[in-house]
Order: sequence, then C-alpha cells, then structure tokens
Amino acid sequence: MTQIDSSLYLSNQKSQTSGSNTLGKDDFLKILMTQLQNQSPANPMEDKEFISQMATFSSLEQMMSISSSVDQLVQHQSFTPVIEYSHLIGKEVQYQTLNEDGEVGSEKNGIVEGVAMGEEGAEFILQNDERISVNSVTEIMKAEKQAD
Repeated sequence: MTQIDSSLYLSNQKSQTSGSNTLGKDDFLKILMTQLQNQSPANPMEDKEFISQMATFSSLEQMMSISSSVDQLVQHQSFTPVIEYSHLIGKEVQYQTLNEDGEVGSEKNGIVEGVAMGEEGAEFILQNDERISVNSVTEIMKAEKQAD
C-alpha cells in the first residue's frame, strides 16, 4: 500500500490568504492533479469523471476570461461621460446652485472650459474654475462673444 506524503496534508500546509476565499483556475488544476496522482490503480477515475472535471476546468477558465474582459470594459466606461459631454466645451450653460441646506438656490450662467470626472460623476469646469455637476445644468446656449 502506498503511503501519502504527510507534507501534503492540509494541516501541514502554510496558510496563503490573498484576501479572497474563492478558488482560481490554478487551485482547481492543483486539486485535479493531486486527485490523479493519488487515485487507486485498482480503481482509476472513470473517463466520464475526468472529462467532466476537464470541462469544469475549461468553463472556469472561460468565466475568468470573461470576468477580466468585463472589468476592462467597466474601466473604459468610466471615461465615457467625459467624452460624452466634451462637445459642450465653449458653450454657455445655465445651472442651479444649492444653498447651505442642500435645497435649490439661484440660477447662474457660466462658460464651459472643460469636463472632468468628479466624485459624483461628470463635472463641467467653468471659466471661473468653478466645478458643477452636469446634473445641475438647466439650459445650454451658444456662448456669446466676449470683448477681450
């Protein structure tokens, strides 16, 4: 009878926590290889079981690839609002201000000089360096020529 190396016991393994409780494809492959190495020669794994586990591994790899692609898509989408509102640079906007109570205050006008991402989403940068949320804009007008 073959004896299993005691260094492979879970109790003897050093804990490697990376902040995630999920198994990755490398972990799954290690489990599969250990299972194949330690199977009984008198009762080997059935072909169906092996094919099923390989299909599971393939599915896991594809899901991880899709997850990575979705993460990249989300990262690229964060720049979309800046591009979406960039055509308003040079336009005059009318916007609502908020008073100390957070209620709608007066309306002001300003000329958009830039668009940036802020904590609350896309923001316009006005000529006076004031930043306003795109959601506070009530009207967009062609900027009138100002005398220099």
